Amino acid sequence: MRSITISSSNGFIDLMKIKVAARHISYRTLFHTILILAFLLPFVFILTALVTLEDCLGRRLGPRLLGRVDDSGRLVKDFYKILNQVNTEEIPDGLKLPDSFSQLVSEMKNNQYNARTFAFMLRGMMEKLEREIRESKFAELMNKHFAASSIPKGIHCLSLRLTDEYSSNAHARRQLPSPELLPVLSNNSYHHFVLSTDNILAASVVVTSAVQSSLKPEKIVFHVITDKKTYAGMHSWFALNPVSPAIVEVKGVHQFDWLTRENVPVLEAIENHNGIRNYYHGNHVAGANLSDTTPRTFASKLQARSPKYISLLNHLRIYLPELFPNLNKVVFLDDDVVVQRDLSPLWEIDLEGKVNGAVETCKGEDEWVMSKHFRTYFNFSHPLIAKNLDPDECAWAYGMNIFDLQAWRKTNIRETYHSWLKENLKSNLTMWKLGTLPPALIAFKGHVHPIDPSWHMLGLGYQNKTNIESVKKAAVIHYNGQSKPWLQIGFEHLRPFWTNYVNYSNDFIRNCHMLES
Repeated sequence: MRSITISSSNGFIDLMKIKVAARHISYRTLFHTILILAFLLPFVFILTALVTLEDCLGRRLGPRLLGRVDDSGRLVKDFYKILNQVNTEEIPDGLKLPDSFSQLVSEMKNNQYNARTFAFMLRGMMEKLEREIRESKFAELMNKHFAASSIPKGIHCLSLRLTDEYSSNAHARRQLPSPELLPVLSNNSYHHFVLSTDNILAASVVVTSAVQSSLKPEKIVFHVITDKKTYAGMHSWFALNPVSPAIVEVKGVHQFDWLTRENVPVLEAIENHNGIRNYYHGNHVAGANLSDTTPRTFASKLQARSPKYISLLNHLRIYLPELFPNLNKVVFLDDDVVVQRDLSPLWEIDLEGKVNGAVETCKGEDEWVMSKHFRTYFNFSHPLIAKNLDPDECAWAYGMNIFDLQAWRKTNIRETYHSWLKENLKSNLTMWKLGTLPPALIAFKGHVHPIDPSWHMLGLGYQNKTNIESVKKAAVIHYNGQSKPWLQIGFEHLRPFWTNYVNYSNDFIRNCHMLES
């Protein structure tokens, strides 16, 4: 028998003795109690963990496991639906757009805008930003075009000071080359270079770099051709700054008897045709539909309208056989190149009867050259172009070319060049837009011998990401493009390859404040 104490409702305590199987009931109760606790405790633990995770994970996990509804997914889908609707509708007139994201948030909070109004404001802000960025890009391209087409103050100063020196200093007017060296100018055992330019500083870099990089500088003869207004200054520079043992001749276009209007009628027409002059010198934005033009296309069109393309100096290379009747082979260099390696091996290249040794520019991702085919330069919607040219034909580069003048004289290259220039004039420049290379690609068709691309690396005037190691290895580097190294828009990391050959200690350069950069 066991005594069980029972507390009654009236507050008295009674002791009752009951005869029961105490031990048997106690074990059974204990068993069931333990069984129930074993079932409930894990559930309580999991519930507690889920509540904790809800607080830690932003209530993402709990609702799924506990059967509660999460409205965030539905809200996102509803907002996507509103955005799609707003994208197809016109922005309401008079909708005032915030100037910043913080202002948008503030207005949303203060005015309690609905999701639709918010979507319209967001779209309006994005479109406004896109317009501003686009307008800024076109303005940048225009400014860059003007900078590339202008003459820097320092270079203009250099030309004026040297021209004045020519009139006042007999040494600046001395004959180039000296009389005893005149026979060398037509001696084919020498390496003859031709350079056509009105930029005195650029000419000095080309000549200096070629001479300093040569293993046989005493074999070098430079024929520098310039226009009448620059002739005195160009002559003064090379008279006062000789590059011995190399020989330099300076001639103006007015000093070539062959360059008459009768022999170059097409170029005369190009320079004097009002429509052509307006195209290259006029307003480049007037009449242009910028809304349908990409910045890249606009930049290409601007480059094609550089005034240099109607300069006789730029077309002069097509007359090399007539201008140098006694020479057999010459290397023609543009004024925006730098020579970094001995070029004498060029004269040993067998052109296999071809006229023009040039680097091809259709090698795709080749690190040395661009990816250019005929389709890049010509309008194949024009019937004459479509009939006579292959859009997939490989293009080649001007800038550093080895010309076999003997082979050239046996061809009709000049006549073909003139013929296609006339056709393009008749078609109001609809066959091609860009400069002297397109007619040359046609005229030299079948007369080009590809040379190794390491001789001539292009693109330093427009490729900001040019590989420096590739630049160092190239024989000739070419700053073709708008960002010339003598301009402020030139690329800073590529400029030193050019400035290495500028003599900043020269009095004329120092007095014109062309400081080393």
